[in-house]
Amino acid sequence: MRVESFLAESARRFPGKTALVAGPQRLTYAELGAHSAALAAELRRLGVTRGERVVIFLHNSPEAVISVFGTLLAGGVFSVINPGTKADKLVYILNHCTARALITEPRLAEVAAAAASRASSVAATLITPFSFPDAAAPPDPGIDLDLAMVIYTSGSTGFPKGVMMTHANIVAAATSITTYLESRADDVVLSVLPLAFDYGLYQALMCAKVGATLVLEKSFTYPAVVLEKLKSEHVTGFPLVPTLAAMLLQMKHLRPDMFPELRYITNTAAALPRAHIERLRALFPGAKLFSMYGLTECKRCTYLPPEQLALRPESVGVAIPGTEAYVVNERGERAAPGEVGELVIRGAHVMKGYWADEEGTARVLKSGPYPWERVLYTGDLFRTDDEGYLYFVSRKDDIIKTRGEKVSPKEVENVIYELAGVREVAVIGVPDPILGQAIKAIVVGEDGLTERDIIRHCAARLEEFMVPSLVEFRGELPKSENGKIVRKELIAA
Repeated sequence: MRVESFLAESARRFPGKTALVAGPQRLTYAELGAHSAALAAELRRLGVTRGERVVIFLHNSPEAVISVFGTLLAGGVFSVINPGTKADKLVYILNHCTARALITEPRLAEVAAAAASRASSVAATLITPFSFPDAAAPPDPGIDLDLAMVIYTSGSTGFPKGVMMTHANIVAAATSITTYLESRADDVVLSVLPLAFDYGLYQALMCAKVGATLVLEKSFTYPAVVLEKLKSEHVTGFPLVPTLAAMLLQMKHLRPDMFPELRYITNTAAALPRAHIERLRALFPGAKLFSMYGLTECKRCTYLPPEQLALRPESVGVAIPGTEAYVVNERGERAAPGEVGELVIRGAHVMKGYWADEEGTARVLKSGPYPWERVLYTGDLFRTDDEGYLYFVSRKDDIIKTRGEKVSPKEVENVIYELAGVREVAVIGVPDPILGQAIKAIVVGEDGLTERDIIRHCAARLEEFMVPSLVEFRGELPKSENGKIVRKELIAA
């Protein structure tokens, strides 16, 4: 099965049903299918052939969802990029995956054009809104072993890594998640998560898979508007990250009887504080709360069955259906209960590797229990309890996880180093009850350099979630004998 078959089957079964709500726009499954097929035909006309990459540089919108399915129907490989991405990073991505086409919108057209002009592989740039005549989808898009998407995530080198996911990978992940969520055609899912974030992207894919309705919002900037959508659209599913949950719980007028149709709430990116869990359960008594853990390289790893939440609120649960998750100690053996080790994931949802990075791929995809497979070493430290439930301990590497996004300290440091007066800098993550981790920049600089200078410079060059919220100035940074900054000492301080 290929991913675009999700849409084709739902359009066949529910042609007149609302598939997508985005602001004032509403599309039925028949309309979403027709628009996607028309875009697929246009991409093929522009020279996009089977396996070629199409970068989607859009805010949350109907066109973004159409672009995903249109690319797949054309036999292409999509890559959704955060609309806050600056030109230099977009140039890197376009060149790295040798994108054939770039899809964007008028307010991002200047950044997109600047990037495309420096990417020789880009043969066409499409700007929404689309105005293509209806057309049948091109024939023979490929098979389920073909690549479906390259999703970019921060890497420890300071450059984003392209995670390669096949159609079979995505179908396996979507099938597993919709199984434990008990997703169904009469669900209405409200998502404020960016489609560039795989948690947000899968809301669109999973809704299409089961024939549900997706209510797509651009952000949680106006919580009152989102809450009104929960009521007016009769929402049954609400995916959150801890930052959004904290904002939601700050709203004073919420009452337990306001959203009787809400069936489930999901959370991932970082564990919810126990106090937030208790308040969410009190405010949404009819909704099941799913605590989950995942990473881009396999989409989802674990989930905690809602009935276990009161018993072990700090656990991220057990392996999602059809997969296996276990902890390996430093000796390469399966760890005993309570023993800390690295989490390993087996399953059909594990990525094929990093685009154009065999060395990086070899570091995380290793031989598994059987000779025919490679398993994913997550780089995260976990332990289990006596009953096999998993608990996150810490990250093995330096990647910072904030607001549901992964941030490379090196990437932020590179930008700060561009600022006149900066001599040395180290970026670390510090615990934060809402963000999971807050980004802190520790700077050695010339007199007169201020916290405002650092933050303003970063805001002009980086996506919002990558901008440090804390800045500390020091006279020097701790270093090893070979002159390298010892980040661990800063984190432990």
